[in-house]
Amino acid sequence: MPLEFQSISHGKIAFGFFNIETDMILLNQYFLFANDFCDYISEIAEIPLKEIYESSWDIYLIGNNVDMGNLMGAIYGIDLRGFIGEVYKLFPFPKHPEDFKQNPGGFKNRILIDELIQKFAKRLNISFVIHQKDDKIGIGEYLFNRASFQELIRYVWVGGLPRWKDGIQPDYVLKMKGMIEKSKNLLFDGLILA
Repeated sequence: MPLEFQSISHGKIAFGFFNIETDMILLNQYFLFANDFCDYISEIAEIPLKEIYESSWDIYLIGNNVDMGNLMGAIYGIDLRGFIGEVYKLFPFPKHPEDFKQNPGGFKNRILIDELIQKFAKRLNISFVIHQKDDKIGIGEYLFNRASFQELIRYVWVGGLPRWKDGIQPDYVLKMKGMIEKSKNLLFDGLILA
């Protein structure tokens, strides 16, 4: 389940997994695969942080709520419109609460989800910028301080609100953790992934 995270630019915004059978995550109206998110973080971990670091992230943008869908309606099976609704048609919410765990094999559905989102979204490159002096991290139009940005990373590490099924993280998440642990980049100072 996406949770609210504090941004500098937009106040509280949603971030996280929205279906346990896919590794796609959302950041408000941006959508990207957790594998890509972890690869971006791993790349940053390899670079000693300069005063300003810039790169670009490949994401999908869904411009309105109709095309995005209604997460709570999709979970309950009563509103299956939009992209999120279509995902829940393929992968309904589990009948038993104990089955509500993020599937570490969700990346196997990437081709299917990638084809589906293209019906609702535009693919874009957005800027990713770190301003060390101001302690600001920008993902497209959203600004975070270091502590809030680290919370996004920690969320993916643990598998979001339901946590990873059987406590098993996918290889791409483990790789990200390893890169962060070896990193000399100040962006990760104080970040503990246990």
